[in-house]
Amino acid sequence: MSEKVNGKIEYVVTLKDISLRYRGEKGEVAALKDVNLNIKEGEFICVLGPSGCGKSTLLKIIAGFLQPSEGVSEMDANPINGPDWHRGVVFQSPTLYPWLNIYDNVAFGLKMRKFSKGEIEELTNKYLELVGLKGFEKHKPYELSGGMRQRASLARVLVNKPRMILMDEPFGALDALTRQNMQTLIRTIWTKTENTVFLITHDVDEALSLATRVIVMSSRPGRIIKEFNTGFTYCIYGESHEEVRGKVEYMSIRDEILKIINNQTEEIFIK
Repeated sequence: MSEKVNGKIEYVVTLKDISLRYRGEKGEVAALKDVNLNIKEGEFICVLGPSGCGKSTLLKIIAGFLQPSEGVSEMDANPINGPDWHRGVVFQSPTLYPWLNIYDNVAFGLKMRKFSKGEIEELTNKYLELVGLKGFEKHKPYELSGGMRQRASLARVLVNKPRMILMDEPFGALDALTRQNMQTLIRTIWTKTENTVFLITHDVDEALSLATRVIVMSSRPGRIIKEFNTGFTYCIYGESHEEVRGKVEYMSIRDEILKIINNQTEEIFIK
């Protein structure tokens, strides 16, 4: 259960002894086993692990899309029983309504929540500007680049002012330059909004350059096997990515993470 310090809830999200099993074509599959995780307010967590280790499954449990077979998932000491606007999700492929323009896509959630016209206009314009899409309000999604569509998806989540942002490989389909620009954008937004962020990635450098905590998962059934508290994201403000990535500490952690993941991947093939 969520712990309290001085009468206040210490963690935004608490996962205790989480396991998830599902029925596959060849019988029961264990996706996650005995996952324990406490997420503090304002953390930027990045999750790494071999393909199929249950990273996305873990995100879906936090989002409320899936219920665990065993264990407890809570937000602010309350059970997570389903999706909630307090936990906004950004997927790898932008989830925009193609028949709506960018303004109406971003404003959609506020309209569903019955915000006033004035509030909708103020908030929608604020977050379109924050993600660098001012001037593109009337464009349809198909008229924008992949990076711009992903920024619109991010704005659509942010406009609801969620406590937590969940991101499932949001930059995986982007080219290298756009990907780095999006990393800079999400770092800037995280700093300004002080949201709690939970991001899944396959890119070790992306994790180290963004996270305040990196979590490495085992091969299936997924469990947390190593955590790293990092602060490279703060350094990047004053130095270039290349300078930070050249640091001895950075390279040491990077090599350790890659070794863990490669060992887990080898185990998959041995099995």
